[in-house]
Amino acid sequence: MNNKVKSEVNSEQVEKFLQQNPEFFHDHLDLLEQISIPHPSGSAISLISKQLEIFRSRHHEQENQLNSLIDIARENDTSFNRMHELTLSLLEADSLENVVANLDQVIKECFLTDFVSLKIFKENPESAIANLFVPPEDPAIKYFETLFKKNQPTCGHPTLEQANFLFGDAALEVKSCAIVPLIFTDLKGIFAVGSLQKGRFHYSMGNLFLTQIGEIIGTRLVSLVK
Repeated sequence: MNNKVKSEVNSEQVEKFLQQNPEFFHDHLDLLEQISIPHPSGSAISLISKQLEIFRSRHHEQENQLNSLIDIARENDTSFNRMHELTLSLLEADSLENVVANLDQVIKECFLTDFVSLKIFKENPESAIANLFVPPEDPAIKYFETLFKKNQPTCGHPTLEQANFLFGDAALEVKSCAIVPLIFTDLKGIFAVGSLQKGRFHYSMGNLFLTQIGEIIGTRLVSLVK
């Protein structure tokens, strides 16, 4: 008498078989009507209904991803246009006074900020622009030592000492700001923008555009600061 060995098929084997034979249900359409899958509601749904549910979910996710990419593209376009306006306004300025005036106007209007500050660490008592030049030995410069060591823009809530140095009487009104170091061959200074809104400039913001703004400003200033 021959003993028949019963072989059991486990779920992994079934899964592997269906992956290797995706056309299986083409020849066994009747099985689609017999197979049911548990639904979160507690009732059972057909395999076809489940597939439609999965397809709709994936379509919704892809649609959201596409919308996010479109939003990012729009934001980038806006940022590039603002950078273009800033560059043109600085190139059009034929004096240090005009550079500072144009910078203040464009930054506030195009970048929607409330306060703008520019400080150049250099002796220049003859300057007609109040508080633009700061003697290199000014003790307040020490509050920005970390900024110059990293040589990268920083965003967030400024310390009271930093705010006083950059924004003067408006220091307490500044709830968030971006501070950009300016380090060029013949120039060292700080460019900063401040906001009345606490979350307008936060630590997790990217530095790309801020760095580029600093480079544009610094490059223009070098040719004008004697």
